[in-house]
Amino acid sequence: MTRTKKTGTKARGGRVAVIGALGLAAVTLAAVPAFAKGDVDITAPHTAHVGKTITVTAHGDDDSAGYLHQLCLEEKGFGEGWHQEACSAAVKGDARVTAHGKAAHRGNLEFRAVLYGLTSKHDHHPVRLHASDVVTVHVR
Repeated sequence: MTRTKKTGTKARGGRVAVIGALGLAAVTLAAVPAFAKGDVDITAPHTAHVGKTITVTAHGDDDSAGYLHQLCLEEKGFGEGWHQEACSAAVKGDARVTAHGKAAHRGNLEFRAVLYGLTSKHDHHPVRLHASDVVTVHVR
């Protein structure tokens, strides 16, 4: 009579438990979204006078690897929709932009800054990464 090697049920159960735990860990890590750290800040005066220069500045950054950043200031006011006032050059790291303008009449102007990610300096399809809060300038 020859003996054959038997694999114990404890050994098989241990392997199944390890494989199951690794599979559960992989599924859990895949389900958790990855957040890139980034922000956009905007500064504008609270009030301005008709005909006087309004200066709006913004800076923003995102730690997305491999991206160039471009920061744009957008304005909305006097019955118009959002439109770009000024954009920075495509840079790696902290992007800054400043816009100067004059309001022709009274009312509220809203500004926001939007940070875009680009794959090259001439990317025609930028990806919107972050936007600032909207700031309102009361023109009197």
